[in-house]
Amino acid sequence: MKEIVLDTETTGLSVRDGHRIVEIGCIELDNLVPTKNIFHCYLSPDGKKVDQKAFETHGYSDEFLSTKQKFFEVAEDFLDFIKDKKIIIHNAEFDIGHLNNELTLIGKPKIINANIIDTLELARNKFPGSGISLDALCKRFRIDNSRREKHTALIDCELLARVYINLIDQKEPKLNLVENSEDKISFSNETSSYFKKIVTPTENELLEHSKFLEKKLKKNFF
Repeated sequence: MKEIVLDTETTGLSVRDGHRIVEIGCIELDNLVPTKNIFHCYLSPDGKKVDQKAFETHGYSDEFLSTKQKFFEVAEDFLDFIKDKKIIIHNAEFDIGHLNNELTLIGKPKIINANIIDTLELARNKFPGSGISLDALCKRFRIDNSRREKHTALIDCELLARVYINLIDQKEPKLNLVENSEDKISFSNETSSYFKKIVTPTENELLEHSKFLEKKLKKNFF
């Protein structure tokens, strides 16, 4: 089964304020293994300035973005890439809201919610009351996110792919399963190698264990 892990970066938070997409990143998964197929582009926001907070988040300046393609120039390739596939997004309301705004502006049909898997909702249901940001989930699942100094679309997609696999309680694919396949790739060793989940006992569990051992020792020696 093929799925698409997707992330976007924008000029700011709200479509209502006229904010636009400046980066789209997509990684294709085939039965939870990344393939060689990716979609990535930087986009000119068509004159919309990047908010200071957005710039601090992703680091894309107005000058850098001014020479990039506009959304209508990449729309067909993007839609072909995601066609008939489930789309995995962290906080889908944000990304789909911006994507559908871009599609509406050029007269294209919107992406329907039935095709979306929102990992934010998966995490909220699985870990109620706990941190469910991408960074928090990387920490929970022992996923190395040290290169995430800025929120860039492809790095976030790589991290999200591994978070998603852990959220659905699947064993993460081992690197040697795809080394001999021409149409599959592994994540980079530095930022994207898979990590098995490690269950660490809580402080309370360690305390209870100590009490149990002390009780056993007293029973055996007194």
